Amino acid sequence: MQPSGILETALYVTDLVAAKDFYAGILGLEIILETPKRSIFFRCGSGVLILFDPVLINERPAGSLPIPSHGATGPGHVCFRATRDEIAEWKSHLQAHGIAIESEFDWPNGAHSLYFRDPSGNSIEFAEPELWNLK
Repeated sequence: MQPSGILETALYVTDLVAAKDFYAGILGLEIILETPKRSIFFRCGSGVLILFDPVLINERPAGSLPIPSHGATGPGHVCFRATRDEIAEWKSHLQAHGIAIESEFDWPNGAHSLYFRDPSGNSIEFAEPELWNLK
């Protein structure tokens, strides 16, 4: 057996308000659920990107669902799928919003990547699906 895809990806952020402004305002992701001071859920294509406050996520309010504690410390990474032309547009869009480009290059297989950071220091990437031989 093999999973058919990734349903959700989580990042841990130090400031949910700044993260909301970044992911909804600059990256244009749609908010589908928000738990104030704890988490924000964004639709991204056929998956979900979840942003958690790393401290509060493991506190269990009364009546909460039986979700096991989880989390990470330090910066995480997420890579969004984009064509080469879209990556060029994203680069211009990010720079227009004062977001520094950390790195941009072509991989040995020819796929193109663009790296930058979110307000919490997470590594964010736009890359062509060919990076992993995907279409």
